[in-house]
Amino acid sequence: MFQSFEVTARPEQGPPRLAALRDRMAEAALDGFLVPRADAHQGEYVGPHDERLAWLTGFTGSAGFCAVLQAVAGVFIDGRYRTQVKAQVAADFTPVPWPDVSLGDWLKEQMPSGGIVGFDPWLHTPGEIETLEKALKNSGITLQPSPNLVDAIWHDQPAPPMAPAKVHPLEFAGESHGDKCARLGATLKEAGEAAALITLPDALCWLLNIRGADIARNPVAQGFAVLMADGHVHLFMAEAKLSEVRAHLGDGVTIHAPDSLPGFLDDLAGPVRAHKATVPLYLAERLGDRVVWGDDPCALPKACKNEAEIEGAAAAHLRDGAAVVELLAWLDQQAPGSITETQVVTRLETLRRSDNALQDISFETIAGTGPNGAIMHYRVTEETDSLLEEGQLIVLDSGGQYLDGTTDITRTIPIGEPPRAAAEAFTRVLQGMIAMSRLRWPVGLAGREIEAVGRVPLWLAGQDFNHGLGHGVGAYLSVHEGPQRLSRVSSVPLQPGMILSNEPGYYREGAFGIRLENLIVVIKAPALPDGDAEREMLEWRTLTYAPIDRRLIVKEMMTGPEIDWINSYHADVAEKIGPRVSADTRKWLEAATAPL
Repeated sequence: MFQSFEVTARPEQGPPRLAALRDRMAEAALDGFLVPRADAHQGEYVGPHDERLAWLTGFTGSAGFCAVLQAVAGVFIDGRYRTQVKAQVAADFTPVPWPDVSLGDWLKEQMPSGGIVGFDPWLHTPGEIETLEKALKNSGITLQPSPNLVDAIWHDQPAPPMAPAKVHPLEFAGESHGDKCARLGATLKEAGEAAALITLPDALCWLLNIRGADIARNPVAQGFAVLMADGHVHLFMAEAKLSEVRAHLGDGVTIHAPDSLPGFLDDLAGPVRAHKATVPLYLAERLGDRVVWGDDPCALPKACKNEAEIEGAAAAHLRDGAAVVELLAWLDQQAPGSITETQVVTRLETLRRSDNALQDISFETIAGTGPNGAIMHYRVTEETDSLLEEGQLIVLDSGGQYLDGTTDITRTIPIGEPPRAAAEAFTRVLQGMIAMSRLRWPVGLAGREIEAVGRVPLWLAGQDFNHGLGHGVGAYLSVHEGPQRLSRVSSVPLQPGMILSNEPGYYREGAFGIRLENLIVVIKAPALPDGDAEREMLEWRTLTYAPIDRRLIVKEMMTGPEIDWINSYHADVAEKIGPRVSADTRKWLEAATAPL
């Protein structure tokens, strides 16, 4: 099982911790200190040992950072978290809308007379620091590497994770780790590079066909690796993690103690590839002029799933879909006002765990009803746990980590009779989801070129949402995986085998939230019947199967092709999921998937 412990802080704990940090800053002659939500591996997810941002501020979002000055402490959050942050941080912290307001501009405004801002070089990338230094040029503000001052005051900081790594079977991986290392090493050799430094845990685990439990809900083992051009790998990972995978790794992998990495890099012949957006500045500086900036060699191969990974994901989604359908049928039987968000979460996780292939959930289940649903990444607590009341909606976003795949699904369900305005917004969200699901597009386009397709129905009504339309998903790895995204900032061309989410939404603060999400995989589009296509095209294969609530669909707003799509999708749901659920649930499913 994965670790479930996490670091949280109540708002009232923030002020004394902030005061202690400022005392340390004064002792170190620093006017500011940066506290990112990052660890030395620069992935999206961090373990309890590295939850410095949450410990200091109380903010638990998956992205953001804090800039602490002596007179102000700014918590920088993007559009997903602007509602959440208000409830999590004390008044001593100032939420800052980011990237609307850049850190450089904010520092210049708050430090007009200049000053020294410290940062831990293990927790920032060269790209981050270069961008900030450029923004601060001629401002009188200086950036200075520093020991981590949060660690110095966090007296009960959890120890670094030491969960044992496990072998990921070849039947699910689809390619041996030896073949992966040789294949990727050859790309380094062709580029004239001697080696590549790999820092992201999911990349390392994918490359070596291992999984771990160092990060809650993410089956990764933390470590670093250096891939040589001849395919040999130097693995820097704690000995305590390796007992079950040593024989699997074989002679092609040399194991080193983690603290020997800086010295190893000092002696490593170049050129050495590193990814400027993910390598810690500290390690990049140890490489010096031997570093060559480039993409992580694992990134695209990992994103483009092979046949075994795709079919594993499809199988996992069918079993996962059965658990979701059992939950939806149960939820429909509960009277308004009789159950809470926590009860929904518990019931769904129990249903998922009836599948022996489940290793864990893939993220903390989101079950937000009424105003809580408008918090995009809401997580129920004892203080916020709410009854599902008549006339409300509940946003239910959840997923599982199975040996053969990672799932992520969102459904929005009405409790009793839904308000007309909510049903109309839901219909627009559904129309956006359908538009993306039906899309065919020319080879070579990136997420930024097609993402707007899923927003147009909302835009026509003057509405929108503050998150991307979709993220990449791993193969029994991280539920958020790069480099592919359906986002206006993603320039990575979509390629066959990439799995992404399709999840438009709408959020009315203080009232309700709406989100729908299926996972979809890029495939080559078959030739059109008339045979007149001029370009090679791509399209989607849907992986997720669970009904979309018909009570929230305003049929008169839908076009004929949209109605055809939802009816066809629901027919597939009934066919694929019906045989997997109980008899009573099957009857419910027949009604839930009836044609519009």
